[in-house]
Amino acid sequence: MGIWRGLRVAFILGSLFMILLIIVYWDDIGGFNLYPLQDPKHRTLQSDSCPRTTTGSLLSPSTSRVQSSSSLTVPTTASSTKPMPEKTRGAAEEQKQEEEGKDKQEQGKEETQEDGRERSQTSADDREQEARKQRIMDVCSGRDDVEFPGRTRAFEQIPNRELDHLIVDDTHQIIYCYVPKVACTNWKRVMVVLSQSLISPSSGKPYTDPEAVPPDLVHNSTLHLTFAKFWRHYGSLSRHLMALKLQHYTKFLFVRDPFVRLISAFRNKFGRPNEDFYRQFGSVMLRRYGNVSGSLPETAAEAFAAGIKPTFQQFITYLLDPETEKESMFNEHWRQVYRLCHPCQIKYDFIGRLETLEPDADRLLKLLEVDHLLRFPSGARNRTATSWERDWFAQIPITMRRELYKLYEPDFELFGYPKPDSVLHQ
Repeated sequence: MGIWRGLRVAFILGSLFMILLIIVYWDDIGGFNLYPLQDPKHRTLQSDSCPRTTTGSLLSPSTSRVQSSSSLTVPTTASSTKPMPEKTRGAAEEQKQEEEGKDKQEQGKEETQEDGRERSQTSADDREQEARKQRIMDVCSGRDDVEFPGRTRAFEQIPNRELDHLIVDDTHQIIYCYVPKVACTNWKRVMVVLSQSLISPSSGKPYTDPEAVPPDLVHNSTLHLTFAKFWRHYGSLSRHLMALKLQHYTKFLFVRDPFVRLISAFRNKFGRPNEDFYRQFGSVMLRRYGNVSGSLPETAAEAFAAGIKPTFQQFITYLLDPETEKESMFNEHWRQVYRLCHPCQIKYDFIGRLETLEPDADRLLKLLEVDHLLRFPSGARNRTATSWERDWFAQIPITMRRELYKLYEPDFELFGYPKPDSVLHQ
């Protein structure tokens, strides 16, 4: 019995001692949950806010309670290493989402504005094209009181030889009327690539890049199918086929200020030695209007070496000479566009201008639905400018200038180029 009584006393004393320890260190060990209705977040904040020592020594109960209570009032600093409270993380996430939303809104606004600008530009381009086409219709109908040969004739009345500038691509259903000195070399290169009519010697396959097509080859007439060749290919069905293609194919041409085009043609064909043009035209100008005594040099190289070459005034005189009109209807490099492309008989779907070549070319390739196949060549083009007209015509008598304007007036009116008053009235 004595042993049993001793065990009971020891148990009681041990229990009392444990209860005393629990009471003394209650705050340090957290205790039991005596506050079941308390906000769990608040309890977590209290628990997480308790400092922990790294020395291993026990704090006194009073010190522990002071620190525990003070931790409820001291704000958390940015340098704290404890985890961010859930409420704070939620606010940060909301702020981040709000900023991302603002960024998306700004990006959406920019994209909307860009789309709006593109639509606005497209609309402006459409209006410009409609205005160009409407002007041609007005002039051809006689509303502008501009008369010129062939204005009222039907397409069937145009001789075959005058249809040699209408290039046809049956694969892509395109008809292009080329005008010399109006980016026609590059547009012919485009047509060669589309029709696959020229083989590259390096690859043994048709060219796929217009810039790779040698420019001197594209003027070979055998490369292009033109309306003028239809009679040989289709006989009596040729005119019927032309009418069908004109009805269903997309037709385009590019034009240029008529006087600037003349200056460009003169510079290109007579400003430097050109054997063909010297023999066929240059020598004629020199004999008729050059007061050259004796015989002319036989070659352009010899003539240029001797300082003998046509002047711009002789060129204009040649164009105004009635004998020239009787001999031919002008070489294609200075023939009027209305005689090359017949805008009163052919309703073109797109009229481009050399003055706006790049944007017009981009827009046209999209219209033709071939912009995914090629790009318009970006090489240097003829830089003869309208601002040069006054200098080039300075030595031309005013009466000749006005006669020349009458000769090219239909092109000025048809394609909306302003009357060159600075040339005609000075």
